[in-house]
Amino acid sequence: GEYAGVITQRALMQSHVEDSTKVSALADTAPTIDRTADVRDVARMLVEGNTKVAPVFENDALWGIVTADAILEAVLEHLDALVVDQIHTEDVITVTEDTRVGRAINLLREHGISRLPVENEAGYLTGMVTTHDLVDFVVRSMDQPTEGDRSGDSERMLDIPIYDMMNSPVATIESESSVREAVSRMLENDYNGVVVTPPEDDRTVAGVLTKTDVLRALSYTEDDHMDVQITNIDLLDTISRESIRESITQVADKYQAMQVQHAHVRFHKHKEKLRGTPLIQTQIRLRTDQGQVAGTGEGYGADSAFRVALDKLERNVLERKGIRSDEERQGQILRKLNQI
Repeated sequence: GEYAGVITQRALMQSHVEDSTKVSALADTAPTIDRTADVRDVARMLVEGNTKVAPVFENDALWGIVTADAILEAVLEHLDALVVDQIHTEDVITVTEDTRVGRAINLLREHGISRLPVENEAGYLTGMVTTHDLVDFVVRSMDQPTEGDRSGDSERMLDIPIYDMMNSPVATIESESSVREAVSRMLENDYNGVVVTPPEDDRTVAGVLTKTDVLRALSYTEDDHMDVQITNIDLLDTISRESIRESITQVADKYQAMQVQHAHVRFHKHKEKLRGTPLIQTQIRLRTDQGQVAGTGEGYGADSAFRVALDKLERNVLERKGIRSDEERQGQILRKLNQI
């Protein structure tokens, strides 16, 4: 037969799957990989396809599959050259122990993420909740026998505090650790990500490092033009990769003091539509020599959503520039005072 798609854990866990469900209803598209493809190109295709598995072909015939874990295992010994602080995601969305399940689900959906670190009232890390945890909890709850009307079950489940279902203790890695150490820990324990903490302080959330972050770093290029990666590239409609790169470059060029090393653009489709055009959420994240900066926006169609996110990105860049200018002025004043 012909290749029709792949079935991922994400598809299986989206809802309760009946025994009679056809495989075709769960199949998802994935990039097709040539057997001779470079590892960097494969890493990029997995990131842009928002998948961790893809079929490998040789002469148009299915030869096998490649997974994110297989790539990471193959390059593991070379990851000593990278430090966690260089590639992890900084601006992390967190929740508190009393955050309700419904709110957590909305945060995961709104930000297109798969995990939420949990903090206590003092702001210290106490747990972790993932999309898998939430779906597994809901499915198990719905499978439990009950009597009478179940119409209120969903509302009650959504009102349960995250504390009752979070994972604890949490897998962490210090920001100064090597990426090899972090990936080894993820592979050994079957984690998709770990919480990044400051040196010698595993109570504070400094960021998150995922397998996707590492794959993204593997595909960085040294070309003259800015390296731009796009997740869910199949959602692009009237906008192209080149126009996205040009737009981000124009924003970056306005602020020469900030050197952009890498840009990641993520598109996420919601179910809502307007005259057939889906509501899209876009997040643009720049990794610069002055840290990370991002912008998020929504619109009907990828082009509209990208423009909103780009505008937000530029405002955030300006805000960061303003903060740095204030710091520089304060430094100048202090130096002058010291000379008196």
